[in-house]
Amino acid sequence: MAAAKYSALLIAGPTASGKSALALRVAEKLGGILINADSIQVYRDLRILSARPSAAEEQRAPHRLFGAIDGAVNFSVGLWLEAARNILEETRQAGALPIFVGGTGLYFKALTQGLSDIPAVPDDVRANLRARTEGLAAAELHAELSARDPLMAARLRPSDPQRLLRALEVLEATGRSLASFQSQRGPPVLDPAATRAIFLSPERAALNLRIDERFEAMLASGAWEEVEALRRRCLDPALPLMRAHGVPHLIAHLEGKIPQDEAIRLGKRDTRAYARRQFTFARHQLPEFAWAAASEAEALALA
Repeated sequence: MAAAKYSALLIAGPTASGKSALALRVAEKLGGILINADSIQVYRDLRILSARPSAAEEQRAPHRLFGAIDGAVNFSVGLWLEAARNILEETRQAGALPIFVGGTGLYFKALTQGLSDIPAVPDDVRANLRARTEGLAAAELHAELSARDPLMAARLRPSDPQRLLRALEVLEATGRSLASFQSQRGPPVLDPAATRAIFLSPERAALNLRIDERFEAMLASGAWEEVEALRRRCLDPALPLMRAHGVPHLIAHLEGKIPQDEAIRLGKRDTRAYARRQFTFARHQLPEFAWAAASEAEALALA
C-alpha cells in the first residue's frame, strides 16, 4: 500500500462530478478513511436521493459521518466541524489517511480557514422565532432581515430560508448582526500547507447531462419511497434535509400540488443551479484547491 505525501486529502466538487468514486479508489490505494463533507449525506434519511455511498461501497473502506444524523436535527457547520475534528484525531491515531470528500464548500472552508465563533442560540429563542415566522415565505423573511440587519441581508439570497432564519436567530439572541461574528474566525483544523486539496471540475454541459440522468436513476431506484417516508415525518420544512435538492418538489407532487413531470423538471433544475453555485463558491472561497478534470484528479491525489 502506497504512503501519502501529505497529512490529509480534501476532495470537493459539484454534485454528480464523481467525487465519491474518486475518494474511494484513493482510500483503497493509500489506506484512507473517508470523512463526509456533504451537508445532506450526513443525514440517514435519504441514502438514494443524496447519492450517499452504498452499503457495498462502505465495505471497501472505512466511512465516517455518512448517514450519521437524524433528519430532525439542524446539523450546523459548527456541529459538523466538531465531529470532523474528533474523527480526524481518531484517524491519525490509527495511522490512516483522512480523506474529506463532499460538495459542501462551507465545510471545507471551515476546515482550512477556521470558523466564526458564533454564540449558541438558546432553544427558547429559536422556538419563539420559528413559531412567529411559521408559514412566511423566504422573501418575507428576507424583508424582515433587511429591515433589521441590512448588512447581513445583503449577503444572503432571498430564496434561502434556512440561512435567513439563522441570521434572525443570532440577531434576536445576541442583539448583534451575524456579519459581526463572521469577521472573527478561530484557527483552522487543518493546515492547508500540509494537505492536498482537489476540486473536481467537469465540463459543464456534460455535468448537466449527468445530473439529469442521475436524478432519473435515483427516482427509479427508490427515491420516491424515501421522500414519501420523509414526508410522513412532518418535519419543519426549514430544516436542511427538507430542502435537499428535489425534496420540496417531490413532496409537492406526492401531496397532489403539482404534476409528476413538473416535480422532476424542477428537481433537475434546482440541482443544476446548485452545481453552478458550488463552482462559484470554490472559485471565490477555496483558493487552496487545485482544480482538476476527472481524468487527472486521481493521479494528482496519488502523486
